[in-house]
Amino acid sequence: MNTNERADIGVFGGSGFYSLIENAREVWVETPYGAPTDKIALGEIAGKKVAFLPRHGKDHRFPPQSINYLANAYAMKMLGVKFIIGPNACGSLAQHVKPGSMVVCDQVVDRTSGRKDTFFDGPVTTHVSFADPYCPTLRPIAVESLRSLGIDTHDRGTVVVIQGPRFSTRSESRWFQSQGWEVINMTQYPECYLARELEMCYVNISLITDYDVGLEGMKPVSHHEVIEIFNKNNERVRGAIGKIIEKIDVTKDCSCHHALDGARA
Repeated sequence: MNTNERADIGVFGGSGFYSLIENAREVWVETPYGAPTDKIALGEIAGKKVAFLPRHGKDHRFPPQSINYLANAYAMKMLGVKFIIGPNACGSLAQHVKPGSMVVCDQVVDRTSGRKDTFFDGPVTTHVSFADPYCPTLRPIAVESLRSLGIDTHDRGTVVVIQGPRFSTRSESRWFQSQGWEVINMTQYPECYLARELEMCYVNISLITDYDVGLEGMKPVSHHEVIEIFNKNNERVRGAIGKIIEKIDVTKDCSCHHALDGARA
């Protein structure tokens, strides 16, 4: 990688969302944690330097449990990224969170297993606060940007992250629903937490593609249907991300940029 390559804002593309920047130049970024899921596209949006990486790879060859989340996050850090936007396709666990709407989540519940989810394995013990998983600077910007485009937007919600690649059983889905959680997904964890360990701001945008099977009368959804709905909404997602990037002040400080303060004895 050319070490002169830099970006201020990073975007992880989700299912069905494999390109963002026009006339981008693509680079491989080597990290101590292996290769990221694909080349990173670099370019400008709204006059700001942006890095885009499809988290599953352009041909969707990495299922959720096989993504190298550490390499993806670290590659963004190596480019100098301070702010990350993480759109993804999600299911709804609540009747009022309708397909086609978007949720700017404020909480996450991890139900994955076996995923490498920290950069800090010692020898210095490091405990990073994660009480509020998503960036307090980016969340209101995202909500305002989505609503300005006429998108049905929920300004908060809890996303429960399951291991995948299988979808939930009806009983699992009913349990998640009974907890009051609104969104279900397979990739938000550990992606959002690794960004915090690297002191990068991170905001999630959950595009609701379907109702999960635990809701009364819902039929099981197929991956094909999820991608089909996501593809139909790609232009809305691109427009939303462009609006958010336009509103981000890349010179602004944030508590996320100081996440390691006090994390070590």
